[in-house]
Amino acid sequence: MTSCVYGSMTSRPKSLLLRSKMECSTQVYLPVRTAATEAPAAQTADPAPKPAEAKPEQKQVQKGGKADKAAGKGEKKGKKKGGEKKKGGPPQEEKPVDVSRLDMRIGRILSVKKHPDADTLYVEEIDVGEAAPRTVVSGLVKHVSMEEMQDRIVIAMCNLKPAKMRGITSQAMVMCASSPEKVELLDPPAGSQPGDRITFEGYPGEPDPVLQPKKKVWESVQPDLQVTSDKVATYKGVPFTVAGKGVCTSKTMTNVGIK
Repeated sequence: MTSCVYGSMTSRPKSLLLRSKMECSTQVYLPVRTAATEAPAAQTADPAPKPAEAKPEQKQVQKGGKADKAAGKGEKKGKKKGGEKKKGGPPQEEKPVDVSRLDMRIGRILSVKKHPDADTLYVEEIDVGEAAPRTVVSGLVKHVSMEEMQDRIVIAMCNLKPAKMRGITSQAMVMCASSPEKVELLDPPAGSQPGDRITFEGYPGEPDPVLQPKKKVWESVQPDLQVTSDKVATYKGVPFTVAGKGVCTSKTMTNVGIK
């Protein structure tokens, strides 16, 4: 508590003295700012505004945009796949199933022997006009003697798929006139040489490199291979021909099949 002196007390009126005493004896308290006093003010401050939420329509638009992009990628991939062209040339036309598909040539039997593991089979080496002779296995032991086979000019079917016969691979087939009772080798015309091709008038075209068993070309053509009553080997009445040399025949058999 502070006191204040305003001159001599005796020289002032009592009313003034009382007033002065009251004024001087009054204490003044000023508020002091502290962290404790300011904290409530900070708490009462307006909170920071939250980011505005996207409206449902905006969300849908955003999702739709992603979907559109994905769809666009899908379309591009689809176009790429759909637009790709398959490699390879134009499809090849299927050949007609007829005798032109068969590779029949003149051959000469260079050697013949019995098959070591089969009593009814011969094993021949036949020159068909290639660099090396072909090995051929034939079931002719009961029908044609070994002496008749040796050095014989024959007709060989050269584009059957090679097949093993009792362990030996046969690379051709000797063509014969055949019936259940008898089998006879076909005779090429005089002057025929190994490698000469058998042709058929009206059936042009090159033979298949190899006849595929699944296509059954040989099975389809063979029933139309026949020896006529004139002993001429034919396909649907058209003679087996060696160009410039003549037709192929059978020695004694008529009206029988060829295989």
